[in-house]
Amino acid sequence: MNPRNRWIRLAAAVASTLAWGAAQADTGKLVLTGGVSSVSGSAGGGLTPWAVIGTQGTEGEAGFSGYATRAGTQDYALSSYGVAIGFQERVELSLARQDFDAAPAFALNGIAPFGVVPGQHIQMDVLGLKVKLAGEAILDADTWMPQIALGLEHKQVRPGSLQSVLDFLGTKTRGTDVYVSATKLLLDKSLLLNGTLRYTNANQNGLLGFGSAAPGTNSRSLQPEFSVAYLLRHDLAVGAEYRFKPNNLQALGASAGLGAALREDDWKDVFIAWAPSKNVSLTLAYVDLGRIVPGVTGDRRQTGYYLSAQIAF
Repeated sequence: MNPRNRWIRLAAAVASTLAWGAAQADTGKLVLTGGVSSVSGSAGGGLTPWAVIGTQGTEGEAGFSGYATRAGTQDYALSSYGVAIGFQERVELSLARQDFDAAPAFALNGIAPFGVVPGQHIQMDVLGLKVKLAGEAILDADTWMPQIALGLEHKQVRPGSLQSVLDFLGTKTRGTDVYVSATKLLLDKSLLLNGTLRYTNANQNGLLGFGSAAPGTNSRSLQPEFSVAYLLRHDLAVGAEYRFKPNNLQALGASAGLGAALREDDWKDVFIAWAPSKNVSLTLAYVDLGRIVPGVTGDRRQTGYYLSAQIAF
């Protein structure tokens, strides 16, 4: 079956389940305690998943959420949208599509005849699965035991005319991240803490493929991610995230005489999340994505905004 047809059929299956999920959920959760939709579709912060199931469905129910995100920096822009379904407050299935404006990559034609077209976009589909293993992030307020979840994100990249660049780099256009998250809400301190450990070989979250030709790094590595959020009131939270990233491509670029042109930096943000109702949340963040292919952006750090809206039932 054509890969695109598989995604269409999966999206149709998700959509057909949404009505059933909405009928089952009674929106019994505290607002903001299920996180928001991350850029890859799973519940958490904007940059990293948490161990929570990100719908309003509680134990014994099903729920769903949908989101749309826009992020912009000095040279790049990313649009993302998707849906998630939660089952029994234990399993989360998510589907997201990302559209990355990679227009600066046109400058790569000055390095080699890659044939990159002006205004090229990269699209990536992300299928996520998260399963709660133990603990209760919210209900067990009298213990330090966090909620723990195991997750995966299977990603398929469609690079368009940048396929020749990925071929040169020796990267694959599909890959799967595996992660473990631990989340704890300290209600008496109005504080939420999260730690995630990701096993990955994704370049720029997968938008530049997975792995690298030698002497770059093709194998997976463990990358930690951290989030902290403070509840100013029941419907308003501020926080920060830090996501460590692999740097698979820099050695390959250096060996080709490009120096640090392919360097990858860690991601970080500070955010504010507001829930005007129990079913709607809005997130605004300042993001610092470090250098993204600095060889074509004058070594500029990519800082800017992140804006996301989510509905959950």
